[in-house]
Amino acid sequence: MAGENTRDDPVETSPRRLKNQTEIGPPSPAGPPALAQTAPDGLEGLAETARAYARASQAENTRRAYGADWRHFSSWLRRRGLPDLPCDPPTIGLYLADCADNSRRGADPCSVATLERRLSGISWHYRNLGEALDLRDRHISSVLAGIRRRHARPPAQKAAIYADELLDMLASLEMDLRGIRDRAILAIGFAGALRRSEIVGLDCGPDQSEDGSGWIDIQTDGALLTIQGKTGWREVEIGRGSRVETCPVALLESWLRLGRVAHGPVFRPIARKNGGVGAERLSDKHVARLVQKTALKAGIRGDLTEGERKIAFGGHSLRAGLASSAQIEEAHVQKHLGHASAEMTRRYRRKRDRFQVNMTKAAGL
Repeated sequence: MAGENTRDDPVETSPRRLKNQTEIGPPSPAGPPALAQTAPDGLEGLAETARAYARASQAENTRRAYGADWRHFSSWLRRRGLPDLPCDPPTIGLYLADCADNSRRGADPCSVATLERRLSGISWHYRNLGEALDLRDRHISSVLAGIRRRHARPPAQKAAIYADELLDMLASLEMDLRGIRDRAILAIGFAGALRRSEIVGLDCGPDQSEDGSGWIDIQTDGALLTIQGKTGWREVEIGRGSRVETCPVALLESWLRLGRVAHGPVFRPIARKNGGVGAERLSDKHVARLVQKTALKAGIRGDLTEGERKIAFGGHSLRAGLASSAQIEEAHVQKHLGHASAEMTRRYRRKRDRFQVNMTKAAGL
């Protein structure tokens, strides 16, 4: 569930306080900086507006991850009787070393990617407190460099779900309202090569919610998705399929019609008691659990245990599946996935022709 998050820097604040000026104060452990409670007369409305912009400076997943990172670090400090202010690079270096060497306590060591993200969360928190944390300080940079050399591994990749496997997963779902919704989620996620946050972030139209990250426009030939992703806004075209029962657009239309969803979030929870469709947005964790559950039910990778399937499959399996299944030029796949580089797209293509260019023969050997 890592690897999907935007790392935009939040608004930095200064500890220096100017008289009669509205301020943005330090952040809470789980969110962006909060505005000072007091504001000059006539500026209360602007203070609330600034607070809203501060909340919107980062994706919800990023705020949640950074909040968890800070809580972990501050808990580590408390257990050792250390203060969290001022920021102390040698102490942070000790924290990184301790996390990387969890084996001393019989636990698995943290991955390098996890440590790098925790360091980002700690740095973000201190910046908003007006503390200058120099990540290039030798007490931090040298420890992290040593951890990378000793523990770095290639990034773990989710297994791709291919087109024929997706059909089996769709067939494993019930024909009730929940099954209709989940079919649309899987099909749209696959055909659009969407991240799980992008799937649940869709609205029925533009400017319909504050927490939406895109919207849909259903047309005659397909659905046009406008999505705010890691590389900015992009348009994703999802054409109509050859069969209604597997067409992503037709499945989406069925969900919208039967779920009576016409405004706001597209994908919403369904109450277990009365089967009613809620008004709030579905959590992105539902996408990961849905992929894992249907992959198990459809018998995909039957050689794996249920626990191993949970590790192998996730929301990114749909994105990697489309990239690996689409037999078209790489440039089209790159544009569809919204990647800034072809190298990133190649990481998603699990099946591709290798050794097309033989540098050995080209060199004359």
